[in-house]
Amino acid sequence: MTATPGKPYSPSVRDTLTLLALPLVVALALPAAFAGGGTRRWFGGRAESQRAEAQAAKDAAAAAFYELDTAQRDLRISIETITAVDDSPAARRVVADFEALGRRIDEASQQYIEAVDAHDLDRDELEASVAAHARTELTKAKDELANVKRELDRFGDSLGPLIGKAETQLARLAPAVERARQGLLAASNALDAVRESGLRADDLAARLAALAPELTKLNQGAGQHGVPETLERAERVAREAEGVRVEAERLPEKAAEIDHRLVSLRTRAQALTTRAGQVDPVLSELRRRFTAACWQDLQHVPDQAGENVRQAELKLKEAQSARDAQRWPDATALLSTVRALLNTTDESVSAAGDRLRRLNAVQKDPQQEIDRTRFAIRDAQRLAMTGRNTPDPRQARPLDEAVARLDRAITTLEGRHPDYWHFLTETEAVRQSVARVVAQIREERGGVH
Repeated sequence: MTATPGKPYSPSVRDTLTLLALPLVVALALPAAFAGGGTRRWFGGRAESQRAEAQAAKDAAAAAFYELDTAQRDLRISIETITAVDDSPAARRVVADFEALGRRIDEASQQYIEAVDAHDLDRDELEASVAAHARTELTKAKDELANVKRELDRFGDSLGPLIGKAETQLARLAPAVERARQGLLAASNALDAVRESGLRADDLAARLAALAPELTKLNQGAGQHGVPETLERAERVAREAEGVRVEAERLPEKAAEIDHRLVSLRTRAQALTTRAGQVDPVLSELRRRFTAACWQDLQHVPDQAGENVRQAELKLKEAQSARDAQRWPDATALLSTVRALLNTTDESVSAAGDRLRRLNAVQKDPQQEIDRTRFAIRDAQRLAMTGRNTPDPRQARPLDEAVARLDRAITTLEGRHPDYWHFLTETEAVRQSVARVVAQIREERGGVH
């Protein structure tokens, strides 16, 4: 019997296991002995009775020994299952406890073996006292084996949660590894299909090649790399392979999208070149009809717009080169830069025309802007007084300041050269300050009003 995993049987243990078959052999041999005329010296009924009882004790001890050996072997499989998956302190304690039980098993087994070796129950002239002593020793050995077996059973029962956890992980292992393999195969097939369409997909091929060492480790198995590590590796490989597959399948669509964006952004750049050329006439009219404060911040727009368009066209050429070389990330990044440049240009060019439109409107009828702002203030004042006899100073003060600020803005329209742009920016600022007061009131009242 082995006490710890991997320890070989001693010769005496194997000899003892052989003894299990002896009662049957003896039973078969007795009739032949009588038939052949063999004789045996018998020393009375009491001696033979003691011999029989000792033999029964020996058989019972052998059965107990076999049961304990079988239980130990079965439990060792469970321990190995746990240690293959779990390296937690609880699992390490289980191993230590099993080794301690192994030492107890060795001691009980040695006691049994010594009892068997010490008494030859088939010896002629076996005295009754010797047989009785043998029976006592063998019964004692059997009882000790049974006691240790009960300890082993209790220990095995306590392993339920750890074994369940380990078996769950082991059950996940094979499917996870198979998913990883299938994922790599699908990614490889997707890359082959892309290449057949004329796209190289070098970056995706490099990512897939980087997974080859991981596949080698998966093929080497959990016995070499551990179950938790193998599970984590399989899940990661499957995830990364899936990413390669998805990107490979989308690559033709991405190439078509980049081609479309190249055409679209070229067209937009050309349109902005035309629009940028219209800023100078707008500025000329602004200079002629309004004060410098109304247009001086827009003087840089024509030059800046032209420079932005030139930069955009340069980046478009670089993006086209990247696309032709199938450097997809570079092409995408360059097109994003072009878009940002054109967006900025669009905003600045639009600002000049928008400025002229707003100044024309306020010059023609400033009262509309005044009424709009006063309405916002009065609406906020009504809200501040709802459910109150006197306004909250935290809200009344900024609203009073908004009234005063509007009045000051109106006075800037007086005189020979009104600053309409200052008036417009002031009324916009007043409405924003009023909106902040309204938001504060509604937040404090839980959004009821």
